[in-house]
Amino acid sequence: MSKVGVDRDSDGVGTTGPSRLTETCPDQDPKLLSKLNVGSIGQGWTKVNCPCCVSKQVEPLVLVKLGEWVRPETKRWLMRLIGASQKDGGAALLAHPGENATGDVIVVSAPRCTLLRAAEELGLCKMYRNGDMEAFHYDDRDNFKDSDNMEALLTLAERQFIVKYELEGLRAQKDLRIPGLPDEAMLHHRDNIWQKLVKGGMIVDMFPLHNPDKLAALSKAWYSGNHLVQPLDSINEYFGSSIGFYFSFLDFYTWSLLPPAILGLIITYFSGEVQKEMMQSFSSSQATGGDDDDAGLTISGYMIQAVFSMIWSTIIMEMWKRRSSSLSYRWGTLYLAERFAEPRPSFHGKLGVNPVTGRMEPLFSEWERDLRVALVSLPVVGLFLGLVLLGMLGFYWGETQVRHLHKDWDSLLSEMLLYMPSILHIAYTNILATVYCMVAQTLTEFENHREESAFQNHLTAKVLVFTFFNYFAVLFHIAFCKQDMPLLRKRLASLLIMSQLVNQVTEVVIPFLVDRLVSAPHRKETEHDPQEDKFRNQFLLPTFPGLFAEYIELLVQFGYLSLFSCVYPLTAVLLLINNLTEIRSDAYKICKLFRKPFCPPVANMGVWQVAFEVLSFVSVISNCWLLLLSPLLHEQVQEGGVSPTNTLLLAVLIEHLLILVKVLLAVLIPDEPDWIRKKMEHIEFMSMQALRQQKVLPEES
Repeated sequence: MSKVGVDRDSDGVGTTGPSRLTETCPDQDPKLLSKLNVGSIGQGWTKVNCPCCVSKQVEPLVLVKLGEWVRPETKRWLMRLIGASQKDGGAALLAHPGENATGDVIVVSAPRCTLLRAAEELGLCKMYRNGDMEAFHYDDRDNFKDSDNMEALLTLAERQFIVKYELEGLRAQKDLRIPGLPDEAMLHHRDNIWQKLVKGGMIVDMFPLHNPDKLAALSKAWYSGNHLVQPLDSINEYFGSSIGFYFSFLDFYTWSLLPPAILGLIITYFSGEVQKEMMQSFSSSQATGGDDDDAGLTISGYMIQAVFSMIWSTIIMEMWKRRSSSLSYRWGTLYLAERFAEPRPSFHGKLGVNPVTGRMEPLFSEWERDLRVALVSLPVVGLFLGLVLLGMLGFYWGETQVRHLHKDWDSLLSEMLLYMPSILHIAYTNILATVYCMVAQTLTEFENHREESAFQNHLTAKVLVFTFFNYFAVLFHIAFCKQDMPLLRKRLASLLIMSQLVNQVTEVVIPFLVDRLVSAPHRKETEHDPQEDKFRNQFLLPTFPGLFAEYIELLVQFGYLSLFSCVYPLTAVLLLINNLTEIRSDAYKICKLFRKPFCPPVANMGVWQVAFEVLSFVSVISNCWLLLLSPLLHEQVQEGGVSPTNTLLLAVLIEHLLILVKVLLAVLIPDEPDWIRKKMEHIEFMSMQALRQQKVLPEES
């Protein structure tokens, strides 16, 4: 690669000669500059840093929205910073001023070399010349397939994430004054530039741009037609692997509901006693004695349902791991290496030398973080768990009141009021969960984690603890403390029906109405509108809220099914019906109702997979004790002359045997197919070989 001379401008940002923004940029014809989709390097874009990156066309990837008060000289300084080489403290990207130099947007793209170097830093795997997936190495780039075609080598989501990765990694190499801003906004040595500009209001937002043609093709193949199979590779290419894994798991989990749904229908249809108990759960009538044959069939059906749910939950999670590893290999994220990367943009502390990397960066001691967790995070989380218990007590109080009211009135209206405590409690838990998620985000930011993975793990752990208490505390209390099976059955049915209706309304209907009635009138566009206006219209869409709520919904579903399905055999049927519509509604929502999100490459579902496995393990204990507490089982045991002590010992024995079966199934079913394991070993071997060659070359030179 040829080297070019470095010059310094008056703003203190170093740029190479060829990469300096043309001084005639503000005076160029706006109509010429508006053609961003076919814009050449010279038409408003900052120039590239090396000859091999020169291209006739530039692909707009990311839009940076500036504050309305930002002056033209400040915008020019930021564009020079974006276009400067990395050795001069820049991001080595391409920037376009939009319609003119005084506008409030900057369109950003990335040249070939920047994309290739970032692909190596992120640990992405790409197709080698022999047809295998290999960890990408910049020095060996010519041996990778399509290394000269970035649209074929890297997905659109990867290219857009790399732009974000480079911009958020910008750090001041020395104290710098920002043109057009007061001295108080001065950048100090090793400050995170992007973070400081965001906090100062100079940068309002940054988001990846939609590609209308690719989005239309994806929508047609995804939710617009009568397709039963999801286009997972296209989802990964356009939105990224994290969203790809979510929809892959949603699809896998939905079709996995077929066996328990069929079993639940069979048990319900052939057991008159089960039908009778379900009807009694939704009415005020008391249970009437059934014949002994029906009672025996009920016990057998519940046992079959319980054992099947426990084994089913283990098998699908083990099979999902195998599918996840196959997708990860296909999408090039199987060998995402742990890197000694720069800290998170929002990480702060006293400037010092990192003892591991030797770099100058903010330092924050572990004991300070632990102190914040102990004195702030834990008490706040405990407070919200107390609010969960308060809501549970309110539910019981309301349940008692409406029962007394129905007993006095005995009318259709009073019977309908029997569901009011459940409905109000569901609304309360949903509102509390929404507030808690925002509080958990703030608490985790306050803890000041250096790595993004640590931040996400602590945030998810907070949400999972709260979710378990918020959604399952009432059910466990009804089951094991009150031992009221009819109330548990009614409560579970209410949760399954009402929560799904509430989720569909809040996640799809409300955003759709807001989009059509509020946002859409402000972003009307025609074919002749400048491209910048079309890009700016995407800013009017709300920010994508992320996958937290989606995973929580699936986790709660999985908990209802694995923990309590023996009480209500139709659980899987209701979940299957809901999820068949959930796939399309989620797809429509992410394509049409929100801005396109940045998605980092991931190898699996992360900590969410652990959460599902934990629930699968807890299901053994839950189902065994639910069966033990069944009144019909008590009658059978008493008629058989079995003592309560022996019954308890038998339940414990069965519980331990089922746990052993689950462990054996997990061991016997490998987490990844044999061919994936061999591919991983081959990738590790080739990476070691490449590292040795890199060490040998400097010695020879």
